[in-house]
Amino acid sequence: MAQNKVKILFTIPNFDTAGSGKVVYDLAKNLDKEKFDVSIACRNSKGIFFTEIKSLNLPIYFLEITVPIKPYFTFLSRIKPFKNFIKENKFNIVHSWHWSSDWSEVVASRLGKAKFIYTKKSMSWGNLHWKIRSFFSNHVIITNHEMNHFLPNKRNKSIIPFGVDTDYFRKESIKSIIQKENFNIITVANLVPVKAIEDIIKAIHLLNTPQIKLNIIGSDCGDYPEYLKKTVAELGLEKQVKFLGKHTDVRPFQNNSDLYIISSQKEGLPVALLEAMSMSLPVLGSNIPGIRFVLEDFNKLLFEQGNYHQLAEKIIYFYKMSTQERVGIGQKLRKHCEDNFSLKMFIQKHEELYLKIVKK
Repeated sequence: MAQNKVKILFTIPNFDTAGSGKVVYDLAKNLDKEKFDVSIACRNSKGIFFTEIKSLNLPIYFLEITVPIKPYFTFLSRIKPFKNFIKENKFNIVHSWHWSSDWSEVVASRLGKAKFIYTKKSMSWGNLHWKIRSFFSNHVIITNHEMNHFLPNKRNKSIIPFGVDTDYFRKESIKSIIQKENFNIITVANLVPVKAIEDIIKAIHLLNTPQIKLNIIGSDCGDYPEYLKKTVAELGLEKQVKFLGKHTDVRPFQNNSDLYIISSQKEGLPVALLEAMSMSLPVLGSNIPGIRFVLEDFNKLLFEQGNYHQLAEKIIYFYKMSTQERVGIGQKLRKHCEDNFSLKMFIQKHEELYLKIVKK
């Protein structure tokens, strides 16, 4: 039976900077072990989530998966180590979770006789290299419908939204560690400028309501977090806005929060939003493609990206709402998540795709 298994290599730069690591973890853990033989390649063991990956007891390789495209005349010699690695290990599929438009990985994989797939996670398609990467790929997975127009001529593509484990992300399953005498807002993000967290901070400042608190989950080291902290200090919001750092398990913070907000400028499909919905938490999101795709049946939960005045109006609307009304909205969001973004559906669609690709 082992000889008939599909050998898959998941490639990812690291398990530290974004939500892709959790998605790779879910796939690697839940793919049918009778049908698939999974390995992982990344650059290093950095990141607090790497311990979770290691616990799967799968083969993990530390490799330089990509190389600079230029100079062109040495390109083939520089991708040779990765090409040989693919060929020697007889991988049937390389599934890339790399965030960049690099196409050295796909060329090495194809020369190494593996089928190549990549998942497009963000809405950034601004250069020719994405088109080259897509052209050489055997298949491209996109995460929302609005990505279709970036690849109008790519026949081999699928829409597979991320999935969330709705049994794990369940409100009753975890004890809260947030005090409940206030109205608690939470946001969970890799703290980089595209997340536009300052819009939430400015909205809270407009409301001038001390009972409204904001808890920010994410690494608070770096230029952007420092900018956010400076903004909080300048607006006199130190007692209302807290930076809680990075956590592998965000459920204790979600569990007794009243509202989740995602204010991003760009998103492919935000996993943190799905997790909040699965926790029966009311949400507000900026009206951009990835978020709009998730909340397409809940238009009133969207606000114009960058319009913190409108966001403030929606926050106060939830603040004045009864607990029962907020609970009702949270339950509807969880049901929507169960019906459309379950982990079971996510795994099943990938299994079907992998088996289809190796038969071609």
